[in-house]
Amino acid sequence: MIPTNTSSPVPPAVVEAPDEPGWRQRRIAPSLGDVYASIRVPGHGASFWRKLLAFWGPGLMVAVGYMDPGNWATDLAGGARYGYTLLSVVLLSNLFAMLLQHLAAKLGIVTGRDLAQACRDHYSRPVALALWVLCEIAIAACDLAEVIGSAIALNLLFGIPLAVGVLLTILDVLVVLYFQNRGFRLIEGLVAGLIAVIFACFAYEVIVSRPDWAALAKGLVPHTEIVTNPGMLYVAIGILGATVMPHNLYLHSSVVQTRAFDRDEPGKRMAVKFATIDSTVALFLAFFVNAAILVLSAAAFHRIGRHDVADINQAHELLTPVLGAGAASMLFAVALLASGQNSTLTGTLAGQIVMEGFLNLKLKPWVRRLITRLIAVVPAFVVTLIYGEKGTGELLVLSQVILSLQLSFAVVPLVLFTSDRRKMGIFVNRPWVKITAWAVTVIIVALNGYLLLQTFGL
Repeated sequence: MIPTNTSSPVPPAVVEAPDEPGWRQRRIAPSLGDVYASIRVPGHGASFWRKLLAFWGPGLMVAVGYMDPGNWATDLAGGARYGYTLLSVVLLSNLFAMLLQHLAAKLGIVTGRDLAQACRDHYSRPVALALWVLCEIAIAACDLAEVIGSAIALNLLFGIPLAVGVLLTILDVLVVLYFQNRGFRLIEGLVAGLIAVIFACFAYEVIVSRPDWAALAKGLVPHTEIVTNPGMLYVAIGILGATVMPHNLYLHSSVVQTRAFDRDEPGKRMAVKFATIDSTVALFLAFFVNAAILVLSAAAFHRIGRHDVADINQAHELLTPVLGAGAASMLFAVALLASGQNSTLTGTLAGQIVMEGFLNLKLKPWVRRLITRLIAVVPAFVVTLIYGEKGTGELLVLSQVILSLQLSFAVVPLVLFTSDRRKMGIFVNRPWVKITAWAVTVIIVALNGYLLLQTFGL
């Protein structure tokens, strides 16, 4: 899916800021400096498809965050309780994500700054440090979901005890480092391969579940019942909170800079165009996976009155007996393992981007990865030992609540920066984009605030 010819120019030591005086620093170190501008982009005479192929990859890495194990519980619960009704929420969440990821890519391409660097440059040091701490907490929460998801998958596939599976996830450090040292295009290829596995598994699951296609199509249209039914609204907000991931905005604004395009106006326009196509198509794949989980749950469980299915273990146990397809449960677990491993790869990069961007501090990759993974492994291991499966399920939900809490602190600066002509110049958000982006921001902030209040019973 992704070519491996990565001959590239030598990355520059610094990146020029735009001509507009919107930034304090005129020169900054490139984001992910070891792979900055490391993937060659064909010249202006090349065909549309050759250019698209050169830019294809970052969107898939971003899409991983929209199909990670943290999304599974909310999609399963939504399908089991309410059938296909909440499919419209999954679709709306992905449309929000497409807009926000477009803005993140544009920020990185136009300014030469990732979102973390932009925050450090724009805000005072205390504010930037506060944003960094919040972001690190969010990345740890995301890593927690990956640890739990991978441990559950290992338990389902091989019978490995959850506590042992949690400890085995520490080995992800070695896997990530191995691929990181062999070129960025290889990492993108690995991510693409794992997404293909997830996609194939759920394509099979949807086919054998024999969904009601008419009801499925009807579910893509929003219903007023979603707002008027408190239980349905709560699950809907959970789906939104689990879908739009804050660390993806930092990640995308950085990885788009791995392409060696001309940093003049035509070059940036081309890069924004193809990066947007890349992320939009990739997020449609993520929509299919999230929708497939909800459709599978609706077809397998809601149809027979099993409205209580709300966690991964329970769904796995019931799939084969309910569907009568021997491979259903196994492929469900395989997709979960692929999802956890994919999220590990992108979470590692996001952690590196955030630390370097906010603090201008570079750690050895294995040190950075080990610290992040231990922050997730320790609580997961303790909870697994004490509470078992029930505890890990609740911890998975908590990780999504933490991500929801941090989301506003990533979305608001992103929309603010890309709507500022001094920072973006002629690439500033058009009025309709600005209005839409702020409307999406208000909706996300309000709904996630409501979710937190409901979760903590305030």
